[in-house]
Amino acid sequence: MSIAQPLKKLVSGVILDLDGTLINTDGIVSDVLKVFLVKYGKQWDGREAQKIVGKTPLEEAAIIVEDYKLPCATEDFVAEIYPMFNDQCCNIKALPGANRLIKHLRSHGVPMALASNSPRASIESKISYHQGWKESFSVIIGGDEVKMGKPSPEIFLEAAKRLNMEPSSCLVIEDSVPGVTAGKGAGTEVVAVPSIPKQTHLYTSADEVINSLLDLRLEKWGLPPFQDWVEGTLPLEPWYIGGPVIKGYGRGSKVLGIPTANLSTKGYSSVLSELPSGVYVGWAGLSTRGIYKMAMSIGWNPYFNNSEKTIEPWLLHEFDEDFYGEELRLVIVGYIRPEKNFPTLESLIAKILDDGKIAERALDLPLYSKYKDGSYLKNT
Repeated sequence: MSIAQPLKKLVSGVILDLDGTLINTDGIVSDVLKVFLVKYGKQWDGREAQKIVGKTPLEEAAIIVEDYKLPCATEDFVAEIYPMFNDQCCNIKALPGANRLIKHLRSHGVPMALASNSPRASIESKISYHQGWKESFSVIIGGDEVKMGKPSPEIFLEAAKRLNMEPSSCLVIEDSVPGVTAGKGAGTEVVAVPSIPKQTHLYTSADEVINSLLDLRLEKWGLPPFQDWVEGTLPLEPWYIGGPVIKGYGRGSKVLGIPTANLSTKGYSSVLSELPSGVYVGWAGLSTRGIYKMAMSIGWNPYFNNSEKTIEPWLLHEFDEDFYGEELRLVIVGYIRPEKNFPTLESLIAKILDDGKIAERALDLPLYSKYKDGSYLKNT
């Protein structure tokens, strides 16, 4: 029997941010800026991503114009880039766990508001590409409908008012520091889902910081819990990736005693930016050997503090030899847990072995075993 988590605080409504919280706007912003800045002989390097998260469109534009010393006024920059950005709205994907959260809250009759620094028209446009979202929110507020955008608490106070609730009985879910500041200033409970990796320390004022929406435990807030975890795993829409096995950091088998088959991350930057760092389960096909169960980590491995996000599958099988260069195909079908740091190497190894046991058991379920026979793994 699991010990019930102590309730943090009872809430009755949820106020959600949009960009970076429910949809992966950052990827599209980078794509548009890369193309746009070439015109001025500049190269978007992503370093401003941290500065512009959670800002209003005008503030974002001012930062970019100043940092890149662009020879144009902020207003002209906005006028030129916004049409480019709006053309891309249809390509912005929902972040993992967003559809699940919205459906779940709606089916349990939990009132929801959407409060974003983006202009109202832009919000309506973005959510129109996600089925069922518009009807799920009883309140939608844009940054152009309040005097001050986040970090001012005004937008959340207004959202609570329109929901006919006290701010203290609302839970705000935010990805940016300005958003967290606004939520706390309004007197709401705040869960932060940082959209910028390795920046958790900046979110100390939030009531809880989680790695992704997949890790949200609504029962902590007195809301109806998700009921979709199976055998320690959360079923996902399958992800397919593959490539030749490359030499990794040499620590899988040597340091951990757990041989991982590393894949190059080249060509998978968009997949990697969408998949939250953490531990997953799935199936692995090796061109000459067959199909195996696997547990796999995606992320920065805080214990080793990688500088880039890696994909490290662990095939749950004893191999007699290395297979560098062989074509490996993966189908990722479930999620186990977020990435976390460990005080000792022993505790890290124990957790990895535990992940392996969860994967072994879960992949026997028909829910997951059906993917073993898919053509993607067979065509290696």
